[in-house]
Amino acid sequence: MRKYEVMFIVKPAEEEATNAVITKFENLILNNGGNIEKIDRWGKKRLAYEIKDFAEGFYCIFYFTAEPAVIAELDRVMKITDEILKHMIIKEDE
Repeated sequence: MRKYEVMFIVKPAEEEATNAVITKFENLILNNGGNIEKIDRWGKKRLAYEIKDFAEGFYCIFYFTAEPAVIAELDRVMKITDEILKHMIIKEDE
């Protein structure tokens, strides 16, 4: 298992909708054998430039350990989820 962090920006929406998106990815990692160490919710922030006609987004970061296959699935699902404006997955150095 390797250490990773994923940062993603969720479209601005009501709190329930935002929490549902975050929970979706939390469950995706856990159900595929990953282990989440920490979740940082930065909250709604102004974007440096408009992304998909949005000037704000809800920032969230997961710190977790998982196998590389989980990362491929996480990346695939984030790309097809309409609520995600941007995401970035980073492998942490050991």
